[in-house]
Amino acid sequence: MIAQSFIQELLDRIDIVDIVTQHLQLKKAGANFTACCPFHSEKTPSFTVNSAKQFYHCFGCGRHGNAINFLMEHTGANFVEAVETLAARAGMQMPAQENTVSAASNVNNDSINKTTSKVIDEKKRALSDLYERMEQAARFYRAQLKHSEQAIAYLKKRGVSGQTALRFEIGYAPAGWQNLAAVFTDYPARNAEHVLIQTGLIVAHDGKKNYDRFRHRIIFPIRNYKNKIVGFGGRSLDNQEPKYLNSPETPLFIKGRELYNLAAAGFAIRKVNRVVVVEGYMDVVMLTQHGVENVVATLGTATTPTHIQKLFRYADEVVFCFDGDAAGVKAAWRALETSLPKLKDEKVIKFLFLPEREDPDSYVRKYGTDRFDALLQKAQPLSVFLCEELSNRVNLNISEGRAQLIQQAKPLLAQINAPIFGLMLVKRIAELARIDPQQLIALLKTDQRNQLPLSGARVKNMSRSLSVTPYRRLIQILLCVPTYVNELDMALLKSNEEQSEEKSLLMSLIDFLATLPRSVMDELNVGTIMLQFDQATQRTLLEQLSQDSHIQNNSWDIDAEFTGAVACLREIRRKSRITELHNRPLASLTLEEKKELRQLMLS
Repeated sequence: MIAQSFIQELLDRIDIVDIVTQHLQLKKAGANFTACCPFHSEKTPSFTVNSAKQFYHCFGCGRHGNAINFLMEHTGANFVEAVETLAARAGMQMPAQENTVSAASNVNNDSINKTTSKVIDEKKRALSDLYERMEQAARFYRAQLKHSEQAIAYLKKRGVSGQTALRFEIGYAPAGWQNLAAVFTDYPARNAEHVLIQTGLIVAHDGKKNYDRFRHRIIFPIRNYKNKIVGFGGRSLDNQEPKYLNSPETPLFIKGRELYNLAAAGFAIRKVNRVVVVEGYMDVVMLTQHGVENVVATLGTATTPTHIQKLFRYADEVVFCFDGDAAGVKAAWRALETSLPKLKDEKVIKFLFLPEREDPDSYVRKYGTDRFDALLQKAQPLSVFLCEELSNRVNLNISEGRAQLIQQAKPLLAQINAPIFGLMLVKRIAELARIDPQQLIALLKTDQRNQLPLSGARVKNMSRSLSVTPYRRLIQILLCVPTYVNELDMALLKSNEEQSEEKSLLMSLIDFLATLPRSVMDELNVGTIMLQFDQATQRTLLEQLSQDSHIQNNSWDIDAEFTGAVACLREIRRKSRITELHNRPLASLTLEEKKELRQLMLS
């Protein structure tokens, strides 16, 4: 059985509209897409796909479900086959399936189905229990707010009306250590698998009594796209650090996937086809109170690819709103880098930088909604911000500075999968560098998933004679410049457990070169290296790699290629480690492993 956490992450990563479009011709109809139902005969479209909620429904025959259900019903694939298809599309590695039955050969299909259904039901009940605990805690926090003069005074000072506090279900966590014991009769959790510890509401304290995570804080419930509470954010009312504290990552809550207020703001976002992304709970609360309702916030973490995917399901335009100081610009640049691979030609990303010492909360209270809307209309498009930021880092008045501009732009351009936008950006970078766009394209040797247009009239594919893996590229680098063997991180290579002919050849090549002094390596060439593998089974592959047109092009940027290959290996190791930790029950992970997993997910 495939872990439910993997299924949820998979559904978060893919867009059902993209999946259905591969099989049906969808037409935009307001916030949804429609088509004639593939499951029954009809002339008037009654089959609807909802991008925001990621499900399909036919009003004629009643068929409905998510992307997995669609593939199963439309293509005849079984559950595992449908998941494998979507995982390949999302670039996710399938986890080892959980054994739900005995491997004994005499177990029949009926018993397998019953056992599988029992496991699924148990997991559903466990998740339902977690959600119910979160709702119970939220009701407790809301009730406590009425009895805290300090909390009420704080909200009034920040300009929050009673109606707004009710709308956002704002509450208060009292200052005591075990206030939730009054809510949950099973509060004295005895092990790490206890449901209250899994929710993140209480903290397990080895050898001592457990205690409430949130104490003397204003509480903001965090709801997912299904409108279920998955976590809380707490704002300190004294000097307690951190000022803002979020729930830890749990079976319900992963910060990199969730956006505060997305479920509630969905209608307003679709209505104006724009979403404003801010950094804090109070920014969302006060903008909404002043009439800017199409607003969400990240949850104490940088913008992630999953965030971008979710936002684009709701609107064609995403505006990131940051403070205008150096920290705001830095955060905006991180959001830009994350957004580039997810851009489509029909989507727009902009950046709004507020005046110094202002955030959305303070600005809208001081100047009002109209002034804030005026700033939104002047927000910088991503292309403008990117070019201005790169230009500010170099001296465009000298050739060296313009060369630096191109070098810094190359890895960014390589990530873009929107061909028209990519062409426009290439032309702009070329203009700043004072070279012809076609000359710039000729210089872009980084591997790109999209093919940049070579002219305005027609599109040509940039030549790549072989598909590239990090092992393949490192072999080619060592054939050209053997001394790079001294720069390799052997621990990283050995930590990647992947076994392939390319990796085996790379390790053999390293073993050979590592025995040679630097003076000998400087004299080596492809021909002399080939002689060492004359009788080896790897000879054919080595010959193929040495004859690749890429390696014979003397203008390729070996430093950049080496850095990219090593970075790719680190990413492979990161994903492998995430999969390894994900496949283990959360309760079995040590605190260090949980911290490691969080860091890996956010890196």
